[in-house]
Amino acid sequence: MIEKSRILVVDDVVDNIRVILNILKQYSYDYSFAQNGTEALRLVFDQAEQFDLILLDVMMPGLNGYDVCNVLKENPITKDIPIIFVTAKADVDAITKGFQLGAVDYISKPFHASELLARVKTHLELYRAKQLLVKYNLDLQTSAQHEAQRLLTELENNQKEMIFVLTEFMEVTSDETGKHIKRIADSSAALAKYYPQLNKEDVETLYHASPMHDIGKMAVPLEILNKPGRYTEEEFTIMKQHTTVAFELLAKSELKLVKAAAIIAHEHHEKWDGSGYPRGIKAEQIHIYGRIVALVDVFDALTHKRQYKEAWSIEDAVDYIVANRESHFDPELVDIFVAHLDEFIDIAKLH
Repeated sequence: MIEKSRILVVDDVVDNIRVILNILKQYSYDYSFAQNGTEALRLVFDQAEQFDLILLDVMMPGLNGYDVCNVLKENPITKDIPIIFVTAKADVDAITKGFQLGAVDYISKPFHASELLARVKTHLELYRAKQLLVKYNLDLQTSAQHEAQRLLTELENNQKEMIFVLTEFMEVTSDETGKHIKRIADSSAALAKYYPQLNKEDVETLYHASPMHDIGKMAVPLEILNKPGRYTEEEFTIMKQHTTVAFELLAKSELKLVKAAAIIAHEHHEKWDGSGYPRGIKAEQIHIYGRIVALVDVFDALTHKRQYKEAWSIEDAVDYIVANRESHFDPELVDIFVAHLDEFIDIAKLH
């Protein structure tokens, strides 16, 4: 038996209400009653907790039982409360209309006490069972969502760890220092943050994937990679292959961060006017991730000492970026870079 279920009895005849309550009083139900449809609706919508069952008369002045039932079934908050019509109106059309409006049962007056008790008990148990099923389903969905999120987080953490290991290895084999890699990550995220078509997820992706931009240099012979002077034409041809090597290495992965790293490694030497490498694509043919890393990588390379050159001044590096707006760099990104220049200068100086 369901304990402390809440039942509303609606009838315009007080004696009828007393009869029903006397029959049901042997069980530990909580009762409310109303003598007309308007009062019944007020009770239902004013209650902090919903009723578990409504025993509803049909023939009442003002709003009749059908009207009350219709209002309750049209409201998403109350539509699932089970309604049993208890009425002397017992013709086939009346019964049919009651079920069409959404009632779960129809008891004709006069009725036997055992009939009322059995119907009430059955429908309370069905209602409680339905509520438990809904709650169980929601709990299962919530549990599944939590598990999916946990697995996704674990997967992303594994990707980040793998990227960290690869970039650490890259530092050992080339002149790409950890500070340079950190600056590229910070600057890429900063530039992406102000680009209107990108969202927080893109910013996070660029932060973690951009350090892989030169991962293909691991395949370049060390004598070329660490050469202090200018490359010969043949050496430069070999060096340019690091973009394609990285893409072929990473693009087979289905992991989000690794796929982004593949795009960045492949396209960060492309230029807005199509004069870059390896494919000579131009403008918006170049993925926005590639365009962003192209700009911040050049700015960082110019402003820091390398084996083959001294560091440029901040002013000269900025002038170079602006001068190559619409040739090397996406003009919109250059404008964003200049508008927030202090932030990029701080990144360049902090690491």
